[in-house]
Amino acid sequence: MAAPTPKQLTYLRRLAEATGTTFTPPTTTVEASREIDRLKRRPRQARGDVARERRAVSRGLADRGDAAAVRPDEVEGFGSTARWSGGPA
Repeated sequence: MAAPTPKQLTYLRRLAEATGTTFTPPTTTVEASREIDRLKRRPRQARGDVARERRAVSRGLADRGDAAAVRPDEVEGFGSTARWSGGPA
């Protein structure tokens, strides 16, 4: 079985965006064709709705902040002497 073509994958992304759905990336051309057929049968979302949802998700991610950032209360010391607060000495 052959891997999906770049053209199929691009079309799948466009269809998913237009229908407001997601898909599992196909591993074969046959799977890609089936997924394309499935997404083509779904109703399309209005472009304005897609743009609004994208902006809302972007805002939500920006407002949430960086979960991996180190907070000031988590470390003690400075530079090479810094260590995690509450950890072993």
